[in-house]
Amino acid sequence: MMSIETEGLQKSFGPVRALRGVDLTVSEGSVCALLGPNGAGKTTVVRVLATLTRPDGGTARVAGYDVVREARRVRAAIGLAGQHSAVDDDLTGLENLFILGLMWHLGRRRARARAAELLERFELADAGRRLVKTWSGGMRRRLDLVASLIVAPAVLFLDEPTTGLDPRSRTEIWSAVRSLAAEGTTVLLTTQYLDEADRIAGQIVIVNQGRVTAQGTPDELKNSLGGRVDVVLSDAARGGDALSAAAAVLAAIAGSRPQVDPDTGRLTAAITAGAMTLPELVRRLDAAGVEAEDVSIRRPTLDEVFLAETDAGNDRETEAAA
Repeated sequence: MMSIETEGLQKSFGPVRALRGVDLTVSEGSVCALLGPNGAGKTTVVRVLATLTRPDGGTARVAGYDVVREARRVRAAIGLAGQHSAVDDDLTGLENLFILGLMWHLGRRRARARAAELLERFELADAGRRLVKTWSGGMRRRLDLVASLIVAPAVLFLDEPTTGLDPRSRTEIWSAVRSLAAEGTTVLLTTQYLDEADRIAGQIVIVNQGRVTAQGTPDELKNSLGGRVDVVLSDAARGGDALSAAAAVLAAIAGSRPQVDPDTGRLTAAITAGAMTLPELVRRLDAAGVEAEDVSIRRPTLDEVFLAETDAGNDRETEAAA
């Protein structure tokens, strides 16, 4: 079942077209990371899905409800932690959550119990009776996350939840997100930290200039870019014959001539994902009589996928404008 579905989503702010037909699906109970450069449209997507911004065109459904026609039902099913703090620094953590509970009509007893429960669960109970302005940045960001969970949401939107946090605080936030997803909450998050998205998200969606340019699991996206083979010949094997033999082996694997640096004895070739395993490559080099000092097959990182997709999107935009 899909918790989030958009089709042809469009939004403009004056002459700026923030969204240009975004198609997106996120399955129930999954973590989806929405990635893109600044100004790509990530926050606009979140605001439309959270009913904070009305789309100009297309459709979007969250938890089965249309974000325009059934906005009140969407709001009742979601939690949202935006880029800016939504808690009051001049109240204690407990008071912040208690007031939110009252706003959700939990009643005084249930609101107090829910506030205490969440502070305990997210390891904030010891600071719960202190003013939030005395808390660290990581603790305050966790409280922002907790505030979005007063009523357990079916879908949780997190807009850059770890920006500016130290590594320990970031780890604590992501641990909390994993726990929520394991309990069935669908999480859609935006982040600038691609390594974190790689580790935590089961689905990656890359947005550039208001369009989805790629989506899939982290492995699927990295496999789509292929990989790279590097071979460094030993000093004794850097003669012309050895270089030619090694180049022939890599050309047979890659389907094109590799880059060759005779001075260093290094050969490099791009390959498709899964085209070759390291043991098989070593066997082929041995069979060709090539003495290698170092052999490696490197898989692309999510950063490289991100750069490839966003650069390609910019190129397409330039061509369309020409």
